[in-house]
Amino acid sequence: MKTTLTPEASAASREALRRANVAFTHAYPGESSRRQPVHTVYGGAHLFRANTARKMGDLALAALRDYAADGSQLAHGLGLPQRGGFAQRVHDRVVDKLQREPVEDFRIDFEDGYGHRPDSEEDAHAVAAATEVARGLEQGSLPPFIGIRVKSFTEELYARASRTLDLFVTALLEQSGGRLPPSFVVTLPKVTVPEQVTALAKLLSELESAHQLPPGALALELMVETPQALFDARGRPHLRSLVEAGEGRCSHVHLGVYDYTAALDISAHMQHMRHPACDYLRDTVQVLLAGSGVRLSDGATNVMPVGPHRKQGDTALLPTERRENTDAVHRAWQVAYRHTRHSLERGYYQGWDLHPAQLPVRYAAVYAFFLEGLEPASQRLKAFVDKAAQATLLGDVFDDAATGQGLLNFFLRGLACGALTEEEARAPGLTLEELRSRSFRGIVQGRASASR
Repeated sequence: MKTTLTPEASAASREALRRANVAFTHAYPGESSRRQPVHTVYGGAHLFRANTARKMGDLALAALRDYAADGSQLAHGLGLPQRGGFAQRVHDRVVDKLQREPVEDFRIDFEDGYGHRPDSEEDAHAVAAATEVARGLEQGSLPPFIGIRVKSFTEELYARASRTLDLFVTALLEQSGGRLPPSFVVTLPKVTVPEQVTALAKLLSELESAHQLPPGALALELMVETPQALFDARGRPHLRSLVEAGEGRCSHVHLGVYDYTAALDISAHMQHMRHPACDYLRDTVQVLLAGSGVRLSDGATNVMPVGPHRKQGDTALLPTERRENTDAVHRAWQVAYRHTRHSLERGYYQGWDLHPAQLPVRYAAVYAFFLEGLEPASQRLKAFVDKAAQATLLGDVFDDAATGQGLLNFFLRGLACGALTEEEARAPGLTLEELRSRSFRGIVQGRASASR
């Protein structure tokens, strides 16, 4: 058939287009296939021990026993539906999770959860915390994700923050035989300018070189806690430049909603996770980092699930005191449950936890979310896989793989955290091998090849 244009005539524009497409793909690699924890537990560095995760799990189980011993009590405490044994199903999985893997991610904190102390004291705590991490690594008692949060890289705090980082990493590597825990990360709080992130990236590179670690072994993550992290002094979007200043090391961005709302001069009694300013923060961060591969984490509920009455020695609490404790804990749980659901519904699959008794609520909210979405997601993914495989088999390019991967990620997230069983994750008709591939495109290509 006759055409007018020749390849030679469009060669220059075609090459420019190719370069632009390649650059776009590099800048927006899409959702990472690696596991993302559902929470990060923050705790002061002076309190961290090798068995901290297990101790928190035991305390969480005790809270669940005291205030929601079965599915019906959990449903009453959180407002879960009970039809078809739904609440009991959630309860059983929460208990299993707290027994098996109570903490998914832990951040040893040298910032807000630690405070400002004499240099000699922070030096000692940095080495002691590193010693406990090395011991936990040897014993296999660490959570699957772990790291430290140093102080911010302001002029006032840079020297202290960098020294703590150096002391901790040096002591950890010396006592672990040069091993890092899997998924180890360094959190930089209150970041405002790219140079702060670049400075941390350079320090991490120098530590890797000094200790003969492979490049990139020390990852970093950022905390967005100020408006200046979103936009620069001229009002231009700023967050992407902060991430890029990490030189490929930035894996996560966490939101600090209380510092953020305080920076906007919102009254203290109105600072909470569901304030409209926090939704603006979530939406803006989500838009600026969409497709970048950087994982996002929401903030924490600061209402602690603690009753007003404590047992004194061997003296049991009075029935009225037990009731008041239960009511107080349930009120706090309901706040945390609403906050977690709000985050999940807005596409934030990770958040902070600050207290062991928050763990049952975190997992209950996450599990209920995935179990409620299981049937429609199964139907959608099965239809999507069949449609994509047929298109590939016929020689067409199925160009909506990102949507398919997003559906697959629902099952991968739910399976990884314990919300879904392996059988439920295979409900869309996937094999175990296909699930383990973690790739929608790979599943489609494999099925198309098998059909030829």
